[in-house]
Amino acid sequence: MPFRIQPHVRLHEWVADELGFFGAEGLDYEFDPDGFAGSSAEASITSAADVPAQIRSGAFEDMQQGRSSDVSCACHWAVNAASAGNHGRMYGKAYSVCPSGIFVAPESDLHRPNDLAGVDVGVGYHSGSHYSALQALEAFLDTDRIRLSFIGRPFDRARLLVDRRIPAVNAWGAIYYLLEQLGFRKLVDTTFIMGFLVSATSAAEDVERYFRALLRAQQEIDMDPHRHTHYWDRELPDDLSELVDVRRFGPGERIVPQPYTREMFERTHHWMRGWQLVDVGEAQRTYEEAVLA
Repeated sequence: MPFRIQPHVRLHEWVADELGFFGAEGLDYEFDPDGFAGSSAEASITSAADVPAQIRSGAFEDMQQGRSSDVSCACHWAVNAASAGNHGRMYGKAYSVCPSGIFVAPESDLHRPNDLAGVDVGVGYHSGSHYSALQALEAFLDTDRIRLSFIGRPFDRARLLVDRRIPAVNAWGAIYYLLEQLGFRKLVDTTFIMGFLVSATSAAEDVERYFRALLRAQQEIDMDPHRHTHYWDRELPDDLSELVDVRRFGPGERIVPQPYTREMFERTHHWMRGWQLVDVGEAQRTYEEAVLA
């Protein structure tokens, strides 16, 4: 069966497909441009909607249920926990670093990270925006002063902040650049690691072909980033894309061809246990079992 590839609100898969890098590596693949990003881009919240109730399902739960691509991505915390829980294996030879930050409206009375004490920050449950907000804010605030609001998808949270219906949002990738261009202010940087989750049915040689192509795409993006920023229009829903000029966006996350080590794996578990985020304790797989190193 063809190797199923979906973009993940970044440029790499688009570039590798456009320039023939997947094919050059001998990968028999199916490119689904409306997979992960397409489902996220559906307008489940509109400017006329009320702020929804807390949505306690996110990237971790999504991976528990199973994703349709052979390699999928999420924050390394969620991928780490999912792989330890036998919901696929974490790719251990590379990871990516994703620009992210907590933004407020230009006219907001909030100016410093400390001002977020007791303020609802919009994030996605058990997802990169959730974990990275905690990691960044714990340097400034006591635990009981950090307050998060679990509001659906990244694009939903962007709509609500643009409409001034929530006070702050932790935004990554395309939404980071969108809010920046619209003049929203970043109070604290929350840049974090993304991990790769490999399906149990994926052939090892196809996985390696896929990653070789992604690293070629990374080099191409490094060399000429603005040649490829037009793909951000494909990653944004129409109502948000029309607000900005994606030619002004940056390149987004960067793939790092360095190992996700045992020390990183165990340190991440320790941090999640400290925050009681997910059950990563008993009967979990070891590093050797969970990671394709």
